Amino acid sequence: MMPKDLIDQLIVYRLEHKLSQPQLAKKLGVTFQTVNRWLNRHMKPGQIHEYHIKKLLRNGRAAAR
Repeated sequence: MMPKDLIDQLIVYRLEHKLSQPQLAKKLGVTFQTVNRWLNRHMKPGQIHEYHIKKLLRNGRAAAR
């Protein structure tokens, strides 16, 4: 089953790569609090952060091959 939205995909990426929220935040260049708000659906990523999340997810899939 494919995750339905960007945040679901980010959650799967974090679990598959065994990353803590602070580690994921560092990869995305944001604070831990920002990642926590996204993952708990208190806040949506803005357009720039969406771009970087998609880029991270693409690179993660390419590295897994």
